[in-house]
Amino acid sequence: MGIRTWLGLREAAADTTGERETLSHLIEESQHALHTLASLQREDRGWMQLTQQADQTISRDGLRQISDTCRAMHVLSPLIKRGLALRAAYVWGQGVGVTARANGTEGAQDVNEIVQAFLDDTGNRRNVTGAQAHVRIENQLGTDGNVFIACFTNPKTGFVSVRTIDTDEITDQVANPNDKSETWFYRRDYTEQVIGERTTRLQSFQRTVWYPALGHDPARKPPMIDGHPVMWDAPVYHIRVNEQGQWGIPDALASVPWARAHKEFLEDWATMMKALSRIAWRLSGKRNAAQDARRAMQQAQAFLDGPAGQTAAMDPGTQLEAVPKSGATIDAESGRPLAVMIAAGLGLPVTTLMSDPGQTGARAVAETLNLPTRLEMQARREVHTEMLRAVIGHVIDQAVIAPQGPLSGGATVDAYTGQREIVLAGGDDRTLDITWPDLDDTPVDVLVKAISDADSTRRVPPLVTLRLLLRALKVRDVDEILDRYTDDDGEFIDPNANAGDHAVRAFMAGQGSYTNQPPVTDDDGDSDGDNA
Repeated sequence: MGIRTWLGLREAAADTTGERETLSHLIEESQHALHTLASLQREDRGWMQLTQQADQTISRDGLRQISDTCRAMHVLSPLIKRGLALRAAYVWGQGVGVTARANGTEGAQDVNEIVQAFLDDTGNRRNVTGAQAHVRIENQLGTDGNVFIACFTNPKTGFVSVRTIDTDEITDQVANPNDKSETWFYRRDYTEQVIGERTTRLQSFQRTVWYPALGHDPARKPPMIDGHPVMWDAPVYHIRVNEQGQWGIPDALASVPWARAHKEFLEDWATMMKALSRIAWRLSGKRNAAQDARRAMQQAQAFLDGPAGQTAAMDPGTQLEAVPKSGATIDAESGRPLAVMIAAGLGLPVTTLMSDPGQTGARAVAETLNLPTRLEMQARREVHTEMLRAVIGHVIDQAVIAPQGPLSGGATVDAYTGQREIVLAGGDDRTLDITWPDLDDTPVDVLVKAISDADSTRRVPPLVTLRLLLRALKVRDVDEILDRYTDDDGEFIDPNANAGDHAVRAFMAGQGSYTNQPPVTDDDGDSDGDNA
């Protein structure tokens, strides 16, 4: 110990722990600031590419960087994650019903059977038509703004297998020279990994292919573009939201900077609370010597570390008291305006996003979906409706024109556009009924009563009544149930009637005998209503 330390003019070397911790904290903060600055610079490059496009089209590299940021925030930000999950739940949470009106009755072709086979295919459900795929596609619109669905078609049977293509692999588009909004081709650059024929090693090859846009079906089909093949048997349907030029913009983009600000606010609030919890006691006195002050603090700390109810004996010149907290706290509710901006960017009420009505709201407010939000979610449903109509329309077309396709019909060529139009034989109807459940939370008993009252007028067909009841009860696979209650002529089979009634009705209609038994049985397991 030196003379300056002994006289109290400088602290001992062993007491520099606080200074080292302070310096370490400053270094850590500096590193974090540099990392944040580098991240912002990367984002700025993307924004510059977005704003410097003279033709108002988005730079593909800038869009890729924006998508990377939105994907990261989807994982790291609780509010972005919940917001996108809520959007997917509002749009797809209740499912959707898809049927074709031509169901094989009255001499028409069974188009609905083709549609249901496509929707129920295992691979199609895994990638596009299943519940998990629905949520994934909606989340991808939130983080990428674009979804590319390739319709791989069997040229012999016409069966269509739908798969999604990684957004980053689509690098360019070729549009109609007379209409920039109509895309003709999509370019895909990707890495293909295959196992060699003579070795089990995995080999990688860089590939470039072109896909025609779904609906672009000219009479003359070029096999190559710029030396790269065109996949005419796999047309692509492009879903894009918040459209800017040829590309879509992620739903989450507008909320990302506010989510970052909200995160930093909560971090600062947590830091302040942590600091206030650490500095719990204040030692004051008339002494000037640092050694005496530290000695008194060590004496006080010995009591503070012990059990509750101890007595601290201090000298007359030293005072130990709790640090006052009044005026030193930060209200966490002050960050709510930042959460409001996040919710606005995602098109959601802040009460729903945070599951919290706030200090002055009511719980019912947080559980109510207002009209603007319902309309926005219904508008997004219409986007998916257009996708379903286009893709399933392609499924019907291929079932007609394929050599071994299950449907019959022909094709006509428009003399002006050169596009083919597929028509069913006999003028059969190819209309699709795509039904979404209402977003309004109407009580089930109210819906059932309304349907019952309508049915009592005898003006609503029984099949329509049954369909409405099943929809009101949120029963899945409605089409399969309706098929069980429909005979070969499309007539409704009354489940309360016995086999004799159906046989008499069939005989009176000139059918001889009736073989399609009703799908229900009585208590003893048969369908004749007796006890034999």
